[in-house]
Amino acid sequence: MIAASSEIVARCDFDLSQLCYQYPEEAVLPGMTAQQALEKLTWEGARRNYPEGVPEEVSKQLGYELDLIGRCKYAPYFLTVNSIVQFARGQKILCQGRGSAANSAVCYVLGITAIDPTKFQLLFERFISEERREPPDIDVDFEHERREEVIQWIYKTYGRHRAALTAVVSRYRSRGAVRDVGKALGLPEDVTGALAGQIWGWSQEGVTDRHVAELNLDGSDPRLALTLHLARELIGTPRHLSQHPGGFVLTQDRLDELVPIQPAAMLDRRVIEWEKDDIEALGFMKVDVLGVGMLGCMRRAFDLLRKGKSIDTDLAGIPLDDKPTYEMIQRADTLGVFQIESRAQMSMLPRMKPKELYDLVIEVAIVRPGPIQGDMVHPYLRRREGKEEVDYPSPELRAILEKTLGVPLFQEQAMNVAIVGAGFTPGEADALRRSMATFKFTGGVGEFRDKLINGMIANGYKSDFAERTFKQIEGFGSYGFPESHAASFALIAYASSWMKCHHPDVFCAALLNAQPMGFYAPAQIVRDAREHGVEVRPVCINRSEWDCTLEGREGEEGEGAPSASACA
Repeated sequence: MIAASSEIVARCDFDLSQLCYQYPEEAVLPGMTAQQALEKLTWEGARRNYPEGVPEEVSKQLGYELDLIGRCKYAPYFLTVNSIVQFARGQKILCQGRGSAANSAVCYVLGITAIDPTKFQLLFERFISEERREPPDIDVDFEHERREEVIQWIYKTYGRHRAALTAVVSRYRSRGAVRDVGKALGLPEDVTGALAGQIWGWSQEGVTDRHVAELNLDGSDPRLALTLHLARELIGTPRHLSQHPGGFVLTQDRLDELVPIQPAAMLDRRVIEWEKDDIEALGFMKVDVLGVGMLGCMRRAFDLLRKGKSIDTDLAGIPLDDKPTYEMIQRADTLGVFQIESRAQMSMLPRMKPKELYDLVIEVAIVRPGPIQGDMVHPYLRRREGKEEVDYPSPELRAILEKTLGVPLFQEQAMNVAIVGAGFTPGEADALRRSMATFKFTGGVGEFRDKLINGMIANGYKSDFAERTFKQIEGFGSYGFPESHAASFALIAYASSWMKCHHPDVFCAALLNAQPMGFYAPAQIVRDAREHGVEVRPVCINRSEWDCTLEGREGEEGEGAPSASACA
């Protein structure tokens, strides 16, 4: 029996690298390969976006991207995302790509993203790099309430045997570990709750003897000592699987021949039992179908504009240089708008005084734990206000940091500083970028400290500048934005501000209809609208509809008559 067992073991030589993943052969134009179809759609989109002629810079960038996409054989992936976006637009579901995909001119002219990367000088290699050979990752935000329509369309189009959502491995943090271990060892719930309450945030230290002493608990209780020990051991270990918000894995053949699949807790959904890092390591491509509540609000606003004021526009039709909108933002009159409505953002806006869209890109990114902990906020503000001179230690770093006044606010800048200033290879810079990924434990950047500081000193930079640069980059480990992601969010922030500035009645009604979302209760939204001259009428059993809508004022007729928001 032992010999037979050894023979079986010897035959079990499976390795994950043996999995042969194939991306679906996307339906293409008749008689064309996927690459040819993508090129045709791209140039058609370019002529549509630039009706007066495609600029030479854009044409050159599109040619470069298409060539790289062709060499990497990623064309079917782009066609898939394009088909999803086109389906959503056909159903009048508002959507917009974000994340590193906003670095791509191809994504822009196809209408997947709304940011022109050539205007913002965004780095395409942050999205796709032939050296890294990583699958592209395109995130598309849809209206939160209608995202399920898109998800079910994907299942219907590709079949449930070829499509499933990725999993998310939820791991123990300090509080949860103390609660679960204490419960298993029989500690009273009030004791474990008090112990968990002593821990702040993402602490990896766990509960210590000092916490026990502060609570005046009996430290000699063996159950308590064992709870503290085992809880510290559990921090970072997997606790359970949950489903990714919208990351789809699609295959040419059966997906269950590659990865185990289980039914999701939600109806009509299936989840693979691997998380996104697993499938990325194996070269599986993922399509992210995500949700943003403000997109649903804006779609309602455009519908109300069309129906109540005969104004037919969309996100692309909003002028990006509207002075009254920026003046409103500078006053921090941003209750209810996207991203810049929090108290922290409102306190920053009068100091930042945004005058153009890129100012909002910085505003969206700077009020985050990463820049704050990395001591980037005050130096940037002092330089913007002219209270501190901007000093660039070298022309190379000036080229990287000039648009943010010498402060590395974005992940892409941190990568370039590491390459130019410290001699990192592109692969090492990408590893640094990975360690700065959001929503992960802090401290991952620390392993690069010596190499970064020593590399900058070796290249002639002063040690205090190198230390300060590392401290700033280390802040990204808490929460740092990619520039392209901030640009996509800034566009929605501006669009919602424009709507509030020029059509406060429409914005109020749309925001109420999109609840629950944002920082503010409906009563606060209504009070703010009244302060902007909007008449908000009470519910009327005879006239009110299910949602809030617009009504003309008494005695006023015609399309140009002022409107009021009527709460249903």
